[in-house]
This record gives sequence, structure tokens and C-alpha cells, in this order.
Amino acid sequence: MAYWRRAILHVDMDAFYASVEQLDHPEWRGKPVMVAGAAAARGVVSAASYEARAYGVRSAMPTARAIRLCPRGIFVPPRLDRYGEVSEKIFAIFARVTPLVQPVSLDEAFLDVTGCQRLHGDPVSIAERIRETIRKEAGLTASVGVASCRFAAKIASDLNKPDGLTVIREDELRKRLASLPVGKIWGVGPVTGRQLARIGIETIGQLAEWPEEALTMKLGSVGTELHRLARGEDDSRVIPGEAEKSISSEHTFAADVADLGELEIAILEQAERVAERLRKRKLFGRTVFLKLRYDDFSTVTRRKTLVLATRLADVIHEEAKKLLRERSEAGKRPIRLVGVGMAGLVPAAGGEPERQGALFAASGKDSDKLDRLARAEDAIRAKLGPNAIRRASIRFHKPT
Repeated sequence: MAYWRRAILHVDMDAFYASVEQLDHPEWRGKPVMVAGAAAARGVVSAASYEARAYGVRSAMPTARAIRLCPRGIFVPPRLDRYGEVSEKIFAIFARVTPLVQPVSLDEAFLDVTGCQRLHGDPVSIAERIRETIRKEAGLTASVGVASCRFAAKIASDLNKPDGLTVIREDELRKRLASLPVGKIWGVGPVTGRQLARIGIETIGQLAEWPEEALTMKLGSVGTELHRLARGEDDSRVIPGEAEKSISSEHTFAADVADLGELEIAILEQAERVAERLRKRKLFGRTVFLKLRYDDFSTVTRRKTLVLATRLADVIHEEAKKLLRERSEAGKRPIRLVGVGMAGLVPAAGGEPERQGALFAASGKDSDKLDRLARAEDAIRAKLGPNAIRRASIRFHKPT
């Protein structure tokens, strides 16, 4: 057996949400299935089966457009609880192989199998066994990338989808990366891609050949990082148990909204959903962020880091309202979408009430009691349904 000095797997489930729907509805297998929000509410596609992708449907595409592209497709609303249930089964499979599992999302994770080679065999054999076990126990397919670093493993998993296994060995890393488009690199979005294209850089190989100093002058500190990745230099570790970097909720209005009061009610509803998810995952958040999409589709995000972490909806709501009123053009420009989230997540240690934020401490409110009340409300909703207990301002508000 050829021992790898460092061995990282990136496991990515294939069209996960749509595949779970096909698993639960065998009559849908081989047919175009799209998990999506309602077109009337200007929803978007969360996941599209590979049969749907053949029609040009992609995730994040407006549902209305997906319907035009694939009018006879099967459109279903998301079932996040079900996807979470299947995800737990898949992550349990990972845990049998290595304790070094870093979740990226419900359907994606990095595994460090360097120390497992004597027990489980070489990394390629481990990857093959994981794929087969997922197929046998979960009834789904996964694509796996095997490499000597996280960056390359992530790229590899995407090269042979669906149901693929791609191996990039350390001694062939730069050669394998060279011909790939520069957009495959973490952090290279449309804006950075255009900046690189203007100076003649379109592939990872071209980026690797550019002098680092020149890239830094053009792009700042990000140029240094991109140059390092292009050369296959990534020593970032797989951090076990590091889950979501943020938790958020958003809503697309059926008609653009300019009224601040209506926007604030929408923000309250999103804040409550975020707070409930934080409590469910036993997390607190340090940074509140507000996402707004204006009527011209331009999107902005505004953030505020708190003195103390929180999972109280009222704290999240108050800070998001301030961001709305003080750091956006809401009220002057119509809003198409609003989202609220928390970043800087930290685990709850016994539900520490002192983490709940300075806002209520200053106002004399007992954050510990508020947290217990919120958890009691969670229990009622879990037993009687999501609408069993809601604020009057939300319950009697007619959303747009």
C-alpha cells in the first residue's frame, strides 16, 4: 500500500435534495425533479435533479424560469427535516471512518483520513468504500475527491459528477490544476474573475505563473492567497465538528416592498426562525447580518458584531432593524428580498444566559428568562406545529 503523507477527502452528495425526493418517490426516478419555492411567491430552485439540469435548470434559478425551461418537470417544496434526517445517516457513515470530519453543509464534508490508512487502507480504497456504503445504506450517490489538501479535494469532487471518484495525487497536483478555469479557485467569483481576465489570466496555470508581487499589487492581499492556491499550496486543516459558519433565513416578496413597517415585520419573522435554528443546534451567534435585494436585483449585506453572542430573536430583530434604517436605502428603494442571519457561531455551554447580549441587560430584562421562554415556545411548536404559537404582529400580518 502506498502511504499518503496527507490524505483529504471531499464528499459531495449528488443533487442531494432532489435525490432524496426521488428516493422517497421511486416513481420520480429518471424524471426531472426540482425542489423549489412557489413561483407565485417568486421562489427559487434549491436543487435540481440531473434530469432537470439537462433542460438548463440550475439551483438559485427563479422557479418561474425553471417552469418555462421544464414545464413538465416535477416541482416540490423543500422538506428540510427529511433532508436533515438523511444527512445524519450519511455523516454517521463518515464517523465510522475518521473522527476528523468537517461539515460544510447537509450534503458536503471534508474528511482527513491520513491517520486511518493502517486501519482502513489507502485513501482511494477508503473513498470507494464510503461511496459504496452511502449507496447501500442511504440509497444515494456521492461524488468524492481525493487529494493531499482541502482545496484540491474540493475541486476533484466536482470534476466527475455525478457518482464520480477523482484522485489528484500530490506529485501531479499543479499539472492537474493548470488547465482548469480560474473560477474553480475558492474566492474567485464573477468580480475577481473579470479582474483576472483583464490581465490575461483565465486558467489556474496562468495564475500560478504570474509573479506573486504583481498579483498583490493588482488584487491586494487576496492576490497572495489566490497565487498560493493556484500553486497547490493549502495547509488548512480539517476541523472536526466545525459546522455552519452562519445560519440565516430569507423571504422573497410577491411584490416589491417600500414600506419600512412591513419590512420590519418580515425581519422579525426571519429573526425568529434564525433564533429557533440556533437553539435547535445549541449555538449562539456573535454577528447579525441583514441581506437586502432591491427591485433592480442588486444585493447588499450589512453586518453588526455584538458585544456578547446571542440566540434571542428580539436581540437579532433589534440589530437587524438598525441595519435596515441606518445602513440601507430601504424606504427609498423598493425591496424584493429580505434576509436575516447570524454568523460567528459558537457552541452553547450549558445554555449560558450571559451570552445573550448586552441589549436586554441594559434594559433590565432578564435574558435567562427570555431564553427559557423561547425554548418553551420551541417545544410547543415541535409538538403542535410551526404555527401553534406566534407573535400577534406576525400572525395577523398579511405578507406580500
